Amino acid sequence: MKFNKIQSFAKINLTLKILKKLPNGYHEIESLISKISLADEILIKEVNGKKNKITFNGNFSSGISNSNTISKLLKILIDQNHIKNKKFNIKIKKNIPQSSGMGGGSMNAASILNYFIKKKMIKTTKKGLIKIANKIGSDVILGLYDSPVILHGKQYIKEIKQKLKFHLIIIKPNFGCSTKMIYDKHRGFTKSLFIKSNKIKLEDLQKVSNNDLEKTAFNKYPILKKIKSFMQNLENIYFVGMTGSGSTIIGYFLKKNAALKAKKILKKKYKKYWCIYSKTI
Repeated sequence: MKFNKIQSFAKINLTLKILKKLPNGYHEIESLISKISLADEILIKEVNGKKNKITFNGNFSSGISNSNTISKLLKILIDQNHIKNKKFNIKIKKNIPQSSGMGGGSMNAASILNYFIKKKMIKTTKKGLIKIANKIGSDVILGLYDSPVILHGKQYIKEIKQKLKFHLIIIKPNFGCSTKMIYDKHRGFTKSLFIKSNKIKLEDLQKVSNNDLEKTAFNKYPILKKIKSFMQNLENIYFVGMTGSGSTIIGYFLKKNAALKAKKILKKKYKKYWCIYSKTI
């Protein structure tokens, strides 16, 4: 049997508001989220055997543990008798950096879950699908949507039908941010942007694109603040923001040529940092 190829797209947070802290210690957030063209490449095929085989390769494959989002997904599906008698060989080329705020591992699990549904290997209700996703990780459910979404709290997700047409320059220093640490150190809360309306205007995004976690991340890693400040002065930049809990900073442009010009400047300024062009999809 031949391998089937899946593209597992990265996600970015164009906005991220921390609304309150919950009794269980987690935070209620609101975020406008979009997938981008940067993607991990997944090869998958059903095999005869007693065990699943999961392997990682690529620039960002180092250090991924045997207990990862994909192994967790397969275990849940086996335990719930969705794929009880099936085994798979799965190869993942990691193009999305780890600990970058772009949800690489979560999007991998979501992409494979979508694949199983499309191939009718598993059948479940929407509620059942949400439960599976949440058992793996809080971001996994976001990968089940193709269009941009507004996440409000843990359960409320609203799809945005319009496309967000941004050209992106993505830069990440040679370190990652611990999601737990950034959230634990965060203080203060802000109001919802979208609870009264889910209409998105480009001019509004330019005004309200702030990520509440930036202050904490910038205090811990001052270089992130310096990168953002430098990018804000680039020609034709629309806005700049950190995605997720970091450590990736993203510059948003309306024109591809402007983004590619900025990329050259950034790669010259920060020669040792990972820097690429991408776009919202």
